[in-house]
Amino acid sequence: MIALRGLAILLLLQIAGEGLIRVLGLPFPGPVVGLVLLLIALRWAWLREPVAAIAEMLLTHLSLLFIPVGVGVITHLGLVSQFGWQLLLVIVLSTWTGLAVTALVFRRLLRSSDLPNETS
Repeated sequence: MIALRGLAILLLLQIAGEGLIRVLGLPFPGPVVGLVLLLIALRWAWLREPVAAIAEMLLTHLSLLFIPVGVGVITHLGLVSQFGWQLLLVIVLSTWTGLAVTALVFRRLLRSSDLPNETS
């Protein structure tokens, strides 16, 4: 029952993010704004427990979430064979870009925090 409350909270925050995007006309995806709202909402302890319960359940069954992707690849195998190199290039470059941005943000956060680190 607690996991259902957590799922409801996640869905409500996603809907709130979608609503904010549409009302304010922001150029961001609604689920991303919903995740920011979730980050803010996790400050309250009464929200943490149900969200942790549903997060644990989703992580336990994470492999099931890859089934639609696999079916999509098989369904569009012609496109994958036609544009395979371009897709691979985009996937590799976007992964490297994401890792680099994450590393840079992490380094900046380490510098600005009071935590001792080995790079200083």
